[in-house]
Amino acid sequence: MTGEMILVLLVCLPFLGSLVAIALLKTDSRVLAARLAGAVALAGLLMTAWLYPAVTRGPVRLELEWLPQLGLNFTLRMDGLAWLFSMLITGIGFLVVLYARYYMSEEDPVPRFFSFLLAFMGSMLGIVLSGNIILLSIFWELTSISSFLLISYWHHNAAARDGARMALTVTCIGGFCLLVGLLILGHIVGSYDLDAVLAAGDKIRAHPLYLTTLCLILMGALTKSAQVPFHFWLPNAMAAPTPVSAYLHSATMVKAGVFLLVRLWPALSGTYEWFMLLGLAGISTLLLGAYFAMFQQDLKGLLAYSTISHLGLIMTLLSLGSPVAAVAAIFHMMNHATFKASLFMAAGIIDHETGTRDMRKLSGLFRYLPVTGILAMVASAAMAGVPLLNGFISKEMFFAETVETHADSLLDRLMPYLATLAGAFSVAYSLRFIHVVFFGPPPTELPNPKPHEPPHWMRFPMEFLVVACLVVGIIPGLSIGPFLHTAVVSVLGSQTPEYSLAVWHGINTPLIMSAIALGGGVALYILLKDYLAKCDDGPPLFRHLAGQRIFERVLVTVSWKWARFLESRLGTRSLQPQLRLVVAAGLLAGVVPLAIAGFSSQPMILSTVDPAFAAVWLVGAICAIGAAYQAKYHRLAALVLLSGTGITTCITFVWLSAPDLAITQLLVEIVTTVLILLGLRWLPKRFEKIDNSVAFISRARRLRDFLLAIACGAGMFVFSYAIMKQPVPDAIASYFLENAYSQGGGRNVVNVILVDFRGFDTMGEIVVLGIVALTVFALLRRFRPAPDSIEKPEQQRIQNAFDLERPERSDGETVRDYLLVPSVIMQWMFPVVITLAVYIFLRGHDLPGGGFAAGITMAIAFLLQYLAGGVRWAEDRLRVLPLRWMGVGLLTAVATGVGAWVLDYPFLTSHSRYIDIPLVGKAPLASALLFDLGVFSLVVGSTVLILIALAHQSVRTHRVRAIETPKAEEL
Repeated sequence: MTGEMILVLLVCLPFLGSLVAIALLKTDSRVLAARLAGAVALAGLLMTAWLYPAVTRGPVRLELEWLPQLGLNFTLRMDGLAWLFSMLITGIGFLVVLYARYYMSEEDPVPRFFSFLLAFMGSMLGIVLSGNIILLSIFWELTSISSFLLISYWHHNAAARDGARMALTVTCIGGFCLLVGLLILGHIVGSYDLDAVLAAGDKIRAHPLYLTTLCLILMGALTKSAQVPFHFWLPNAMAAPTPVSAYLHSATMVKAGVFLLVRLWPALSGTYEWFMLLGLAGISTLLLGAYFAMFQQDLKGLLAYSTISHLGLIMTLLSLGSPVAAVAAIFHMMNHATFKASLFMAAGIIDHETGTRDMRKLSGLFRYLPVTGILAMVASAAMAGVPLLNGFISKEMFFAETVETHADSLLDRLMPYLATLAGAFSVAYSLRFIHVVFFGPPPTELPNPKPHEPPHWMRFPMEFLVVACLVVGIIPGLSIGPFLHTAVVSVLGSQTPEYSLAVWHGINTPLIMSAIALGGGVALYILLKDYLAKCDDGPPLFRHLAGQRIFERVLVTVSWKWARFLESRLGTRSLQPQLRLVVAAGLLAGVVPLAIAGFSSQPMILSTVDPAFAAVWLVGAICAIGAAYQAKYHRLAALVLLSGTGITTCITFVWLSAPDLAITQLLVEIVTTVLILLGLRWLPKRFEKIDNSVAFISRARRLRDFLLAIACGAGMFVFSYAIMKQPVPDAIASYFLENAYSQGGGRNVVNVILVDFRGFDTMGEIVVLGIVALTVFALLRRFRPAPDSIEKPEQQRIQNAFDLERPERSDGETVRDYLLVPSVIMQWMFPVVITLAVYIFLRGHDLPGGGFAAGITMAIAFLLQYLAGGVRWAEDRLRVLPLRWMGVGLLTAVATGVGAWVLDYPFLTSHSRYIDIPLVGKAPLASALLFDLGVFSLVVGSTVLILIALAHQSVRTHRVRAIETPKAEEL
């Protein structure tokens, strides 16, 4: 298997595993789901390890053309840094899965948990392996979504819901800023390819938009890595299950921000703006995170703030702009992942065995959990920077870099003292974690009074990580040195400095700073031990600086005050004023640019108009005016007149030799008219009740609406006229006419454009159509018909007692005497319409037709059955599965595009050839036919889903009547 194929599998396998895991949700498959997740993570780990020899020789790269004209290709790239992070993501991911197998309760929907976890793993792998910065942004947002699902996994818990909402809000705002920053960065470089961006550092730093780009990218990185002032979301994410916390804090999510800055370090670092912006954020986070951690009473809260502090340490190192500091930052990211994952697992074991994480209730657990206690002590010592552990070496490198002069500023001169103070805080909270939990008198207030060691395989991940802390701390050069060097060279290249991972460098300034931090931290804890145990209202000096409170106040201000103000001024429950605002906004959007830029056009030249064509448009105009006049109180008449304008448009397409558009317009007109008609059934009746006192106001409103409509119509006329007067090069039409058959394999130029030349646009359109259908269905599920529309229409009401004794068929269905003949005809038309849909689909590549028109036709077949027999009758006889139609359609369309990649062509490139069919002869076959099949399936599913949403209102109203007026059914 080639390295390129391994990269594809490495990214896709977790997402495929996620889909399989969620399919196990309805079965008792917690063990199977855990084994699936473990197998996926282990496979990713082995594939990553297999690529190491290739990575040492240079980046392994896979590029699949997607939109090459825009510089947007699906590019995967693994260098030393990406390899190192992939090992962390898959390796710690495997250990977390093993740990979660024993941690998760039997009452939890475990397959769903592992499905979200695998999606999270795949999203993070996508970030580190992206070779295109726009692709990186897409995976960046996927980590926010998947982490939201994981944090809110216990959605019955209000804290989990709030924490997930907060994390999603903060990180998505940062993600939007990051996307804008990356777009500007690509504009500066002239390419979105990561290699091109990394090679254009001088050009980027000299550009006038450098500061803007830097601020936007830092916004994305700082929010993701929970840096001050965006740190508050991370402690609130602790409502997630502990395996999620262990994974999120060690190898994923919060590491994405620091990874991004390391990745872009050659392109953005080395400026005063970089040092000041990133340095201030980093050193503030380092200090405040460590300070807050000392006063936490929840074990996971303490570890969360310690993560914030250590991420601030990494940010501070990156801000220095020194190659050695970049080495230290990469090294500390690795070290932090090992000891932080093990500490969260220890906290989970304590919570699992005692039933609480409250440090005020925990003490003396060493006598019950001796092995877990020893492991936690070693991991805490690594976090504190004790010698002979991995955290000590990277902390020494950090101290050494703070002593060096990087910028002549007050921040640079204060950095050694601030770093030492933060180190003392780190020792204090690490010592508190161990002393309070494992030493002291036996606990007396535990929910589980008899804690004991967990199963061996639940503790094994922690044991493995603690051993790694020891091995790296004792023999760093042999254990981690080659892998670290590969990662460093991939980032720094020719700027790679000389650095040493030796444990002993003699008595020097960094060692003295470490000694002061260790001694100061121990003394600080001894002095504050009693006070820390009683401090329930937050850290002194910063009790009122609560990021969560500020966040909530901002949300309240935006959603309550501002939104309510706008709602009071612009909002209304009536549809007409809302439409008035939308139309007025559209008018302004068109007028303002023309007013600013000026408008000039050639004089209008009137050409000869065919009288018959003019008569058609005159009828259409009369229908439009009549529909507008009747819309308020005579909805059915307005709908009929509106259909007249649709037919006028259809005839216009035929007149102008556009049969494809005419067929599509006619079919869409049929479906939309019927669907709107079904919707009108459930709207409340409208009666005009206008007093004389308000008659003048009513006429004024109508005059205002009339003038607004005239202005919009005139604006559209001017806009259309200006567009049509612009010179259009003949080369556009000629290109499609000349290449439709040779390159697209079809003679119907319109269909070839839709499924081949502009196939990506069509894919976007069918995705939007699917989203609209799902939205309509979701809205109508909560819709309840107006009381005055629940009763049957007058034509369907029972007129006399004889009607109550209507006969039944052999299948038990009551014989319907209302519209009996049309109903039978509509039922008989089902196979005919399906045959027509197949015919339209198969002819679409060479003659007018295609997947969209065929899909609408197929939907009409289902529509007729619902109209003929009703909801229960139709669904008893037809297995209607619109969601499956939509899913199969979308997957087919995407698979067609991916198939082009397999053959080394850009995404959705079509291929055509002739095939020999027995008894028929040669027949054309194009791969675009499969894409058109996906369009057909999704259109059918989306249209039928909207139909079902409307049709089920009748079933719902029957239930309402049965509950509210049970005697009405007996009359």
